[in-house]
Amino acid sequence: MNRSAMLKPMASDLRTPWPRAALASLLVALAAVMALHAATLAGMVGLWWRSQTYAHGFVVVPVSAWLIWRRRHVLADLAPKPSPPAMALLALLGGGWLLGALAEVPSLQQYMVVAMLGAATAAIAGGRCAREIAFPLAYLLLAVPFGEVLIPPLINFTARFTVTALQLSGVPVLRENNYLTLPNGNWSVVDACSGLRYVIASVALGALYAWLNYRQPVRRLLFVAVSMLLPVLANGVRAYLIVLLGYVSDMRLAVGIDHLIYGWLFFGIVCLLLFWCGRLWREATPAPVRPPPSLTPPAPVADVRQIWRAALYCVAITASWPLLATAMQATTAPPAGAPPRLDIGDPPPPWRHVPWQADDWRLPSAPPALSYAASFGDSIAQVTLQLAWYRQQRRGAELLTAFDPVPRAPGQAAWHESVTSSRNVTLGARRLAVQQLELRAGARRLLVWRWYRQGGTDTASPIIVKLALAKARLLRQPDSGAVIAIAAASDDTADAAAALERFLGAMLPAIELGLRHADQ
Repeated sequence: MNRSAMLKPMASDLRTPWPRAALASLLVALAAVMALHAATLAGMVGLWWRSQTYAHGFVVVPVSAWLIWRRRHVLADLAPKPSPPAMALLALLGGGWLLGALAEVPSLQQYMVVAMLGAATAAIAGGRCAREIAFPLAYLLLAVPFGEVLIPPLINFTARFTVTALQLSGVPVLRENNYLTLPNGNWSVVDACSGLRYVIASVALGALYAWLNYRQPVRRLLFVAVSMLLPVLANGVRAYLIVLLGYVSDMRLAVGIDHLIYGWLFFGIVCLLLFWCGRLWREATPAPVRPPPSLTPPAPVADVRQIWRAALYCVAITASWPLLATAMQATTAPPAGAPPRLDIGDPPPPWRHVPWQADDWRLPSAPPALSYAASFGDSIAQVTLQLAWYRQQRRGAELLTAFDPVPRAPGQAAWHESVTSSRNVTLGARRLAVQQLELRAGARRLLVWRWYRQGGTDTASPIIVKLALAKARLLRQPDSGAVIAIAAASDDTADAAAALERFLGAMLPAIELGLRHADQ
């Protein structure tokens, strides 16, 4: 038997059930999903670029691609077979994206688009292929920028841990919300000290390490849980050591840029210890056992036409949601005539207008259609009232959106938010839920009550605001809304709250009347 005759059966045995046309259809469908949602993906990549907290997204994507490439030999033995349930899941994810688009929730849109890539893969290649690369597809979700909601509890834990550790070390410290006062200096636990970037980076590394080194789901989950909790504790230790080092060095060390350098060095050491300990329980991955070619049944041949039809269905399903969003978000032209006015009117006695001070706190908000700011006083206290009203909300001009800080006058201290909580205010037979904020600028302290009005409903919940906005757009109703804030000096929190309650009881009817007139 000659050499060419021996090679022919081997070549036929190594043929893959993945025709080039099937692979091309999958790649075309995935490219279409990304192109149709290019704006959502661009917003996600923009956050990777602007924020160090989310820069790990640039690493997550190639790591996921590498994990899929490692399974290429297994995938080559599986014939692609379209999955109707996965197409239904793709449609459901598209509906979630539409909800995020109507409510202007970028993180929800981004999660849905990333999940669509996995659903489209399963819809075209089939459930068996998708299961083989389920972890790489799920790992892509870690690239979505998310975590701001964790900042307040992380800051609170870091401040409490630091104070307790300092007290146990014999260092005198006074905590006032997130501000720490020591005999030779003051410290504040701000967003950058929350440790969120450490937690996100540790979870991304821990999930990858657990997948590569463990086979039992319990071990994987435990390692991911440890990688999530350990940086929280380590960040508390880091903050304590930095404050302690500043205290013993009389504020000459651990301030400025070396503050951040020490933090990242400490985090690197913690990660090394975590992976070193995890290595002790590493499970050896058995080498894949493949039967000899003579015993391997011939792989089924993929139906290329069926796969192309599945790819076209996926593209059609994906394209329908941006079209629906565009139609539902289309706004009508403002009615002709004089532009609306936001007029609150004169306060009832004993309240009276008092001059607005240049260094008074300004309500941070995106550029509204109309705004109102005034200062009032009675014989006991002074209260400021501010409103921002949005006629037709859109990205960058809505109740809840990212915005640039209000410019400060020369020499004016910046206001820092130290505590945020919820509060129910009883005004006669009415109960109003507000967000209570405690602000600080140098020696000045301020108590703020803030709430929103969306669709005629007053609420302090951002989630309710977003749901009401999505409902209005879904039903093609007006989506105007407003944010209202009242503030008083808070040398004594109880006295400031009493002043705000008195003022709100007197002015709430005028506030609501002014907003109704603006909506007309």
